[in-house]
Amino acid sequence: MIARHLAEKLQFIAAKMPVISLTGPRQSGKTTLAQQVFPDYQYANLENLPTRRFALEDPKRFIQQGNDKGLIIDEAQYAPDLFSYIQVHVDETRRNGDFVLTGSQNFLFMEKISQSLAGRVAVFHLLPFSAKELKGTAFASASPYDYIVKGSFPRVYDQDVPLDIFYPSYISTYVERDVRQVQNVGDLNAFDKFLRLCAGHVGQLFNQSAIANAAGLSHPTVKRWLSILESSFIVFTLQPYHANYNKRLVKTPKLYFYDTGLACSLLGIQSAAQLETHFAKGPLFENLIILEVMKGFLNNGSRPSLFFWRDNTGNEVDLLVEHAAKLYPFEIKAGATLQEGYFKGLDFFSKISGSDPQQSYLIYGAPKTNPAAGETSAVGTTCPIFNEFTELS
Repeated sequence: MIARHLAEKLQFIAAKMPVISLTGPRQSGKTTLAQQVFPDYQYANLENLPTRRFALEDPKRFIQQGNDKGLIIDEAQYAPDLFSYIQVHVDETRRNGDFVLTGSQNFLFMEKISQSLAGRVAVFHLLPFSAKELKGTAFASASPYDYIVKGSFPRVYDQDVPLDIFYPSYISTYVERDVRQVQNVGDLNAFDKFLRLCAGHVGQLFNQSAIANAAGLSHPTVKRWLSILESSFIVFTLQPYHANYNKRLVKTPKLYFYDTGLACSLLGIQSAAQLETHFAKGPLFENLIILEVMKGFLNNGSRPSLFFWRDNTGNEVDLLVEHAAKLYPFEIKAGATLQEGYFKGLDFFSKISGSDPQQSYLIYGAPKTNPAAGETSAVGTTCPIFNEFTELS
């Protein structure tokens, strides 16, 4: 079994808080991780209709089945009334680590948690494998483009499911089931077209008007459907950095996918060789790097503060990371050949922001060999806090 880096943090916090919530995309490994970290806990999956009926009809008795062992409730958002009963239970027992709640519909899940369990729950997010988690296993790759196309869902690795079967099936299941549960989307074909248009705009500013026109949708529908994709861990938006430095700034967020393999499938990319000549190569490489930084924070139980910066004349920094009261600018380029122009955005941002140029970094697609360690990194970078797709320390 591939070790998940979040496991240690979950074990630690279970001794401090009565409830742990674990959200993330479907098939990201939430259930496996919860059962691995808490092997003695009772397990209840609300995807199972008889189990869900028990939870809905007799919630008080349902949550007592954990007794002193603890209880894992999978897809807990299907029985929202449970959260109030859990609140009463943990307030009465005052025990830590009694409940582990998982969910794959972030909006519904977090809405109920904020209403009933505020101050009683530790919130964690589990995304599919990070490259660091795969390092040292039989599934590790020296090429970032292999990771981009293959994505990072556990089943793709441990069950070796062909990409042309896994991702179309994942998309079909998501569209036909989850979308209808989050909101009543009547035209699934239109939603599928919208989803593919989003893949075509990966790494770009989310131009609501352009997508609405291309999909034949109204602006409110595009806004609502984007929120569905975000709440179901399909896409996320990277917000522009708030400080303007006396410049007129772009205020529109950029669009990325929580899994690059899913984005590649929507774009019809089936191999790293095909990706090499695809128009989305650069944006997908950028997506991968931003995802790995995000996973590094989340796997440490931390909330990432990630932004991009762009002014109205085209000066841009791909990624800004706020960490430990410092701001780290990153430029991300897929090209394997180091070019002077790669530093243009970083230099400009350093001048107008007054930030330390020594804390500005370039990540590009060149292999970098470390002869002493006998290792080859998947990206070229001079950043001491960014090591082979790993987290900021």
